[in-house]
Amino acid sequence: MARVVLPQALAPRAGGLLEHEVEGRNVRALLAALDARFPGLGAELEGRVAVAIDGEIYNDPLLEAVEPDSEVHFLPRVGGG
Repeated sequence: MARVVLPQALAPRAGGLLEHEVEGRNVRALLAALDARFPGLGAELEGRVAVAIDGEIYNDPLLEAVEPDSEVHFLPRVGGG
């Protein structure tokens, strides 16, 4: 299972934990699995965060492959001005 790391602000929505072991072949599947555990969390993450898979950041990550030993970070988007 992939190791998923959530932003600090979402810990209360995810049982108080930032790190979770989640099974999924791609980011969309990870979001669905998180949503099954913590209703509404997947929808809250989708499109509102950047995603780093094994250190590489993706802006449109839903279909990006995730390996069983991958580390996936959901990162708050940074706005510029």
